[in-house]
Amino acid sequence: MSGGWFITGTDTGVGKTRVACLLLEALAREGKRAIGMKPVASGCRETAAGLRSEDAERLQAASGVAVDYAEVNPYAFAPGTAPHLAAHESGKEIRNEKILESFQRLRQKAPWMVVEGIGGWMVPLAEHLTMADVARAMRLPVILVVGLRLGCLNHALLTATAIQHDGVPLAGWVANQIDPAMTHVDENIAALNERIPAPLLASFHYWSSGDYGALAPVFPRETIMHLTSLK
Repeated sequence: MSGGWFITGTDTGVGKTRVACLLLEALAREGKRAIGMKPVASGCRETAAGLRSEDAERLQAASGVAVDYAEVNPYAFAPGTAPHLAAHESGKEIRNEKILESFQRLRQKAPWMVVEGIGGWMVPLAEHLTMADVARAMRLPVILVVGLRLGCLNHALLTATAIQHDGVPLAGWVANQIDPAMTHVDENIAALNERIPAPLLASFHYWSSGDYGALAPVFPRETIMHLTSLK
């Protein structure tokens, strides 16, 4: 079998890259070759090899196949702002055709793809292009990362509704706690689980990059088996 998923989130900074990398690592443990992709990234740093996104580099490193950075991240911008503004400031225009060309080349190198969007579902990329348009064109089911913090219920339900409205399959959602001080975490997860018309794939409590060993999160094996069995 082959396929993949488009990873979107309730906002920027909610853990899309974290979840995408955990998914790639879990696929690798099951012996499934997969490639991570970040079509558009802003706030990139200058390097000798050109602009680089830390998120895209993490996806590239977690991929089970060696691929060129330019394919993983076809649009990299230095300004750390909304992608359409970063593109305008950089004198470029984001084109879906270029993104899809890179996507198709990567698909030929591995049976599974994990594509991470930028920001949330409806983030503008160009005058007549949003992140949702890219996801629709890729024909991948969506995994929604919900950043658990105050206000996440509204953000999550609005995003899930928008995904459904756009006619894209919602494969499931991930609860990712990003506020260590958030109260009633389990109750919020339960409320979302009752209202989002897709299964809860994983739940990650707050975890900082300084925590190692047994504290590190892992994508549940049963979730991977479920996702990869879907047609």
